[in-house]
Amino acid sequence: MFKIVSTDEAVQCIKDGDTIAINSFLSLANPEALHAAVYRRFKETGHPRELRMFCAAGFGGWDESRFADPYIAAGAVKEIVAGHYASMPVAIRMALAGEIEAYNLPLGVLSHAIRAAASGQDGLLSEVGLNIFADPRVGRPGMNDKSTRQLVELVEVGGREYLYYQTPKVDVAFIKGTTVDPNGNISFEKEYLTVDALALAQATKANGGTVVVQVDRVSHQFQRPRSVIVPGILVDAVVVVSEEDASFLPYYPTMSGDVHVPPTHMDYFMSQLPSARKNAASGDESPDIIGERAARELKPEQVINIGIGIPEMAGKWASKLGILKDIVTTVEAGGIGGLPAPGVAFGATIGADMICDMASQFDFYDGGGLDMCFMGGLEADMHGNVNAHQSSSGFVGIGGFANITGATKTVVFCMTFNAKGLKARRTEAGVEILSEGGIPKFRREIAGISFSAKNALRRGQRVLYVTERCVFELTPEGLKLREVYPGIDEVKQVRELVDFEL
Repeated sequence: MFKIVSTDEAVQCIKDGDTIAINSFLSLANPEALHAAVYRRFKETGHPRELRMFCAAGFGGWDESRFADPYIAAGAVKEIVAGHYASMPVAIRMALAGEIEAYNLPLGVLSHAIRAAASGQDGLLSEVGLNIFADPRVGRPGMNDKSTRQLVELVEVGGREYLYYQTPKVDVAFIKGTTVDPNGNISFEKEYLTVDALALAQATKANGGTVVVQVDRVSHQFQRPRSVIVPGILVDAVVVVSEEDASFLPYYPTMSGDVHVPPTHMDYFMSQLPSARKNAASGDESPDIIGERAARELKPEQVINIGIGIPEMAGKWASKLGILKDIVTTVEAGGIGGLPAPGVAFGATIGADMICDMASQFDFYDGGGLDMCFMGGLEADMHGNVNAHQSSSGFVGIGGFANITGATKTVVFCMTFNAKGLKARRTEAGVEILSEGGIPKFRREIAGISFSAKNALRRGQRVLYVTERCVFELTPEGLKLREVYPGIDEVKQVRELVDFEL
């Protein structure tokens, strides 16, 4: 039977060494008050410590003072397993310094692993991750020398290769909902996502663990059955935190589904959202040029996914060019229809037709349901492999990248030709490069493999690499220079700036 308790009482159930699983997508649906209570308890008592954190996506807000980062920094956490790290600055820093164990695996795989754990399975078979860094033959999920746990194993079943991923053993689940009714049923009417709340609650109970839910309010009315996301039979403790105190973002009814947004009004409602985490370099039109060219690949009736960063510009241009009304956009967090929100709101959808559980969305992606996706990339090699998860100086994490690019019919990478100093602009003659970046992004060798050209060629996928000056295409012989924009010198501004033959 569930109990309504204070946040400090709720976290008393956590023991040293426990695995805490967070049902969040970066900052969205993230129960911040529970994180704050863990931090208070640790600062006062030194416990709980040696914690293991699990999250299919990531559980930070790009701010060291919020969510889990404070108690990670204080030393309460021993290990993190997550799909995405960019929103957790302390976690990234400590992982790269070797101060904590840290593992990165495809977001969709981790989402499906939660669901597998709900039915008591010890592992999950998946083709996602073959021939990229998660494959033991190519790399490893551990982010430093301290991270030696073998979470992935290569196996063969029925003559086909798979990766066998360990499922999490969850001791405590942290979930954020909106309302608790008299039976402890949890609804999510003001959340932008459900993520995998039900599967996580089930997985936690299957392991004999405790489910703690943060909500905005208590209702004396019973929920409509179809409105319940987590039933009361799975809930142990509920903490009530007012919406004003709990929100990382202001409440936007266009992202919860309370207000539907037609394509004709999308630009207006998009402008009302918080700005992206970082702005493009002053005077550089490269992302906009890339977004427009990428969007021109779209055709009516396609179902697509748009990634974070430069790919967001493809969504902007789909709206500007009047294409948005003829296609269906999706985002890995669960939104179908509408347009993915940018910046710190990434994962939410403006004007969605449906918001499903994340695992269900990845079922659709893994099954080849997408016609086209627009994805970013840190670098690409001469064979067409793409690194999107790590650089020589930092770490982002694979996120949903591997699942999304794994079976989509057409993959469009949206990448600048180089970085650190690049400035380009549109002119009447085409594109002018005002200054070149100091770091090449198309090179003979790359730091890690997030996308396998070998897999794509075997599956017959069409793969483009759209930059601010040219477009490359994947072929069996490697990267082919398919298009050079007006105003660009093909020899001096493309061929001579790569260290391999195109």
